[in-house]
Amino acid sequence: MDKSPEELYQERDNRINDAVQMKIPDRVPIEMSFSYFPAKYNGITCETAWYDFDRWQEATLKTVTDFAPDGLYYAQTFTPGKALEYIDPKPVKWPGHGVPPDHGHQAVEMEVMKADEYDAWLEDPSDFGLRVILPRTVGALESFKMLPPLSSLGAGYFGAMMLGEAFARPEVAAAIEALQKAGREMEKYRAKMMTFNGEIEKLGFPVNGMGGGGAAFDRISDSLRGMRGAMIDMYRQPDKLIEALERVHAGTMARIKSMPRGNGRRRVFMALHRGADGFMSVKQFEKYYWPYLKEVILAIVDAGYIPGIFIEGNFTSKLEYFAELPKGKVIAHLDSSDIYKAKELKTASASGGMFPRRCCRRGLSRM
Repeated sequence: MDKSPEELYQERDNRINDAVQMKIPDRVPIEMSFSYFPAKYNGITCETAWYDFDRWQEATLKTVTDFAPDGLYYAQTFTPGKALEYIDPKPVKWPGHGVPPDHGHQAVEMEVMKADEYDAWLEDPSDFGLRVILPRTVGALESFKMLPPLSSLGAGYFGAMMLGEAFARPEVAAAIEALQKAGREMEKYRAKMMTFNGEIEKLGFPVNGMGGGGAAFDRISDSLRGMRGAMIDMYRQPDKLIEALERVHAGTMARIKSMPRGNGRRRVFMALHRGADGFMSVKQFEKYYWPYLKEVILAIVDAGYIPGIFIEGNFTSKLEYFAELPKGKVIAHLDSSDIYKAKELKTASASGGMFPRRCCRRGLSRM
């Protein structure tokens, strides 16, 4: 007798959660993140993912139903290319806009915050983000550097008049118009994305797409100082780096605290980058990376969710730290770390809950 989508959903969700909780499932669960694979599988371009959502969702739906995984992370992950064209972001190139239509997107490394700007950012991250970071990273918002400091606006109508005067400048007005155009594209995309995720789940496939934060060092390195800058700061100005990590970490913890309470079954996603063996030593990992990351993971668990951690790159020398996490509460998706060492640690430790896999941009396979 064929099972209903509701029964299949429960069966698949249970299968993954049984593996997380160190139980023996009826078979090895498969959890996937397709990325650009639907393009290759359906004979379309990667550019479709950014410019033709109806066609991309059709391709993704066929891929999901054909492969029938037990769960997915982010069934639909791409930002509308048209929206990006309106604002002209500098840190990314995407298929058909900076890279060929058949290629995946490319992150562009940037030192957005300079080495001597820690104090300015720490004093007022919101103002620094609006008047410095956005003009440097978003071409259409370069004129935002002309805005008055937020602290100068005060609390009364005079501040509104100052802001209105700034908005009336042709360059700033054009930037706001570009944001509005991008926003309208995002509204259309988001509505389709939410509908699509619902359709996938109605077919019996659990979809996990909520972000859960991550390591504060990754935020500083990825979005502010760049890889080179963050690495140098560990040697030249470690105190400023620590101060920035504390600020970012506090914001992440506040967001986790505001999350609705989970039921202990839903999985949230986070990706780890610059803690890998090629980026920092074990000693640096212990000081700048792990304490913040561990606290975030434990807070997500305490909020009633299962952290699904994509340990990107090679973390082999640091895998033992993940054995400190609570038993049966965490999924670890391994990229190029030693999965056999991970299994040994899982078996030997009281932690468990690791879910080793090898994956790549074109697809994934479990071992």
